[in-house]
Amino acid sequence: MLMIGFLKSVFTTLSSRPPVAFGSLGLGQGRRGTRELRSALAAATMPGMPGRAGPGQGPHRPARGGEEPSWRHRLTYPRRGAGGRLTSPGPRSEEEGQRRGTRWRVAFNAFKRTNIILHHLRMSKHTDATEVLLEKKGCAGVITLNRPKVLNTLTLNMIRQIYPQLKKWEQDPETFLIIIKGAGGKAFCAGGDIRVVSEAEKANQKIAPLFFREEYMLNNAIGSCQKPYVALLHGITMGGGVGISVHGQFRVATEKCLFAMPETAIGLFPDVGGGYFLPRLQGKLGYFLALTGFRLKGRDVYRAGIATHFVDSEKLGVLEEDLLALKSPSKEDVAAVLENYHTECKIDRDKSFILEEHLDKINSCFSANTMEQIIENLQQDGSSFALEQLKVINKMSPTSLKITLRQLMEGSSKTLQEVLTMEYRLSQACMKKKSECPHQAKSILKKIRGDVNWNAREDCSLKRGWSFPPWH
Repeated sequence: MLMIGFLKSVFTTLSSRPPVAFGSLGLGQGRRGTRELRSALAAATMPGMPGRAGPGQGPHRPARGGEEPSWRHRLTYPRRGAGGRLTSPGPRSEEEGQRRGTRWRVAFNAFKRTNIILHHLRMSKHTDATEVLLEKKGCAGVITLNRPKVLNTLTLNMIRQIYPQLKKWEQDPETFLIIIKGAGGKAFCAGGDIRVVSEAEKANQKIAPLFFREEYMLNNAIGSCQKPYVALLHGITMGGGVGISVHGQFRVATEKCLFAMPETAIGLFPDVGGGYFLPRLQGKLGYFLALTGFRLKGRDVYRAGIATHFVDSEKLGVLEEDLLALKSPSKEDVAAVLENYHTECKIDRDKSFILEEHLDKINSCFSANTMEQIIENLQQDGSSFALEQLKVINKMSPTSLKITLRQLMEGSSKTLQEVLTMEYRLSQACMKKKSECPHQAKSILKKIRGDVNWNAREDCSLKRGWSFPPWH
């Protein structure tokens, strides 16, 4: 009973407080979040503090002389009817029933919030320091994404650890190459932890501008890195995981690699430089992958041009050891080691590219400049492959499809930095305009092409400070 009363007091106090941010959200505010929770607990347990009844008014003693009993008292002590019989503790009036229902909803929401708070505090305490491992081994700096339980999804905290270390290794004369890999064997990186960003947005914590800005800065740093950068793509590689690998000089896929850019299915667009590398794949393959979210597996990731090498997963550990054992290696030395393992790998060597027979259809159907024309092309083609892709496209976000098509068309002639700048503006427009769907596509497409006829008063990027800072 004491525990029940204690929890109710905690929930009451927490329900009156605004949501707080925690270090595990990548906000760098873990200590403040801990203080908030401690204050709430203290308020619930210290006499005379808000959230706890004073002497004689707790849940274990009835209210005295003419005082209005607290809701905890009414819940704890059932009413007695004629003859002293216990009656139902139901509401005495419809208004009181509504109030009681509201109080229980508040308590339940506070309970959910408390669970989230405690979960993030536990995660912050135990995993923030180890969710990415940065080690100097032999001639190389080794980055290990260490969140295997959540498929090594990328958080702001991880980005903030990787970026400065990458820059440090790039300037270090004793570091000759950089290797990045994922822990656990199931995933290299399944993307950015959008769930955490979404939860923070719901709690009115505006971390989306920070997350996307710093993620894209990391993508650019990888693309411009002067040292050989080797990404070991073993397992799921999607979204943000593609961004921290595909812009590097070497991408090594295994038979367990699963590549996809599924953003059009969730109302976003293939960012992290997708507007740069996708339109540069053979023919219109990149457009097809971006608009349909089609998944590539194993050697097909190499055949599509996303990976530079393909090796047997069982030899991945030996490959890493051979790279670390190199003495002052040049880019050519690293390439020679990777090429040897690639040549020796016989897995699926005789199998043709999964999309080989459909490349002509992809090139013809996805060469249009509008989504309407692409859909019409697929309908006119009428093949089973075309109709299957039509079904897939019909399940996607229409706005995302239009944005993605224009993004790739514009990105085909831009540098990586220019594409990432464009995608940053897009990401913030998508986050800002998500509640204004009827006007979203037109507004965002203006942002893409940098329309000089913008109405500055209507441009939310000017009001919100969404301009991208100079690259460095």
